[in-house]
Amino acid sequence: MSPKEQAAKQVTQATAGQPAAPGLRVVRAGPVSFRMRRRVTGLVLGALALALAMGAWSLTLGSYPLSLPEVYQVLTGAGSGAARFIILDLRLPRVLVALAVGAMLAMAGAIFQGIVRNPLVAPDIIGVNSGAAVAAVLWIVMKRPAGYVPAAAFAGALLAAAVIYALTWRGRISGSRLILVGIGVNAVLTAATTFLLTRAEIHDASRAMLWMTGSVYASDWSDVRVLAASLAVLAPVGAVLMWSLKVLQLGDVTAQSLGMRVERTRLALIVAGCALSGIAVSIAGPIGFVALMSPHFARMLAGPMSGGVFVLTGLVGGLLVLGSDLIGQHALGVSMPAGVITSALGAPYFLYLLYRTQVRV
Repeated sequence: MSPKEQAAKQVTQATAGQPAAPGLRVVRAGPVSFRMRRRVTGLVLGALALALAMGAWSLTLGSYPLSLPEVYQVLTGAGSGAARFIILDLRLPRVLVALAVGAMLAMAGAIFQGIVRNPLVAPDIIGVNSGAAVAAVLWIVMKRPAGYVPAAAFAGALLAAAVIYALTWRGRISGSRLILVGIGVNAVLTAATTFLLTRAEIHDASRAMLWMTGSVYASDWSDVRVLAASLAVLAPVGAVLMWSLKVLQLGDVTAQSLGMRVERTRLALIVAGCALSGIAVSIAGPIGFVALMSPHFARMLAGPMSGGVFVLTGLVGGLLVLGSDLIGQHALGVSMPAGVITSALGAPYFLYLLYRTQVRV
């Protein structure tokens, strides 16, 4: 039986309600059907429960400690005025922003690692995040309104992605060329950011450095709304594109033989990854290594990337950023931004990946 006939048989079995593999379940909702693996579903639900538990616990911590019953009262519409202000205006937006930013960075990392079939790739390594950083720093040192820093950062991320794509294109996109071009663009943009900081006034340079460390400090409900709306659109798009990404990983020739428009699909994946990363960085700054580590953890737990594992990757990234923020705020003698903690964890892990994968240049 040929591979096409085998695939057709599996589709027929799924349509008839017969799982093609143990632990696989086909779910139908009208004309839409999708497959669910029990292991992945259990891990997603477990990660979601852990995120809820960690978020609730973080709402109790701070210079004004609260108990879990007090947190529950506030979240259900009761509680004292002071408790409501502390939770609803200060702590809850920060928790939600940490979870959303981590999820978006992690999903972006999963997309880029899949496109180039390289576990060492992430938006902060190939220059997308550096584009956001140089645009934000330029905006700050030019003394433009602070409220538009996220918009400037997002525009910088998109521009950097466009430059990388244009320099990589030679009739098609090569994964290895994308990595090399991205590293070069990242170096140039990092140098430009350093130049802007050295030429800026001390007050402006301090503001820019605070943003560049990557922090969810001073998050508010406007940030939550932007991130929630972005996730509501981009997360389903990314999950749907995971099937196309798996086909692309078989090679361009195989993908084309299956009827896929390879370059159009790859462009859609790059746009989705840049949007996820750019919006997250525009809100919280360049929080390093989340996009690199989270997909690895998710694949180790659940297996090859799929729509469900993509969702799990986002939850792992949210937990990583929220946990790093908790460590930076409450476990050390001084307050540290989440980006400092993720970098302290991610740099050794990156070196470990370099050693384990025995990268070929």
